[in-house]
Amino acid sequence: MRNTVRNNVVISLSVLAVVTAVGGCTRPGPAQDLAQPFDPYEKTNRANHALNRAVDRALLRPAGKGYVAVIPQPVQAGVSNFAANLALPGAIANTLLQGRLGEAGQNSLRFALNSTIGIGGLFDASSQFGLYEADADFGETLAVWGAEEGAYIELPLLGPSTERDAVGKLVDLFTNPLSYMVQSPEKYYGTAASVASRLGDRGAYADAIDSVLYNSADSYAQLRMIYLQNRRFELGEAAPDTGVDPFALDTEGF
Repeated sequence: MRNTVRNNVVISLSVLAVVTAVGGCTRPGPAQDLAQPFDPYEKTNRANHALNRAVDRALLRPAGKGYVAVIPQPVQAGVSNFAANLALPGAIANTLLQGRLGEAGQNSLRFALNSTIGIGGLFDASSQFGLYEADADFGETLAVWGAEEGAYIELPLLGPSTERDAVGKLVDLFTNPLSYMVQSPEKYYGTAASVASRLGDRGAYADAIDSVLYNSADSYAQLRMIYLQNRRFELGEAAPDTGVDPFALDTEGF
């Protein structure tokens, strides 16, 4: 297992070095400029957006609607809780990296309670004690460390991002401690639960997502604006969000 951990750490650091070097070749536009976002890769981004829309129309949209229609709501909630609980160790690591020690402790206690009293995370027992999750990811960690947002990019299947957040997604993929501690096939239960949870989100927010993807004059520009505004708001870099959750469009895990 030590070799696996070492190899994944090397991969993570290599990816971070390469993508950071690439990001250094581009200069970010004004952080608050949504009318003219920094999008030097627009041609490629639009091609990826067309692919993502096609996948959504053919697979995710019908699967999401079918999921929420067939699966009872309590089961949906249990699957979402389970997926969120398995993602908590990554959030704990990032709150520590950001120096948010109190929130790291809160997330740790939440993970312990939900994993035991909550029967492996199927039930959100910790919320009954006022212990709510403190969200954190490596993209946010990079922002705290002073990394620039970089150019906007839309990733195939993974959806909207920025150069900084793309690095964060890759590092988060390799740095969740549970991925090294849990053996196969159990280590894939979290991935399956995350996929199911995202399908639930796609079904639950179908009208809002459809309005962006299929009813906009320019769905690419609309999604770009929503993502950048909401993400900057999360990081304390912009005004309040638009009310549409761009992460419901994210297909990470597929």
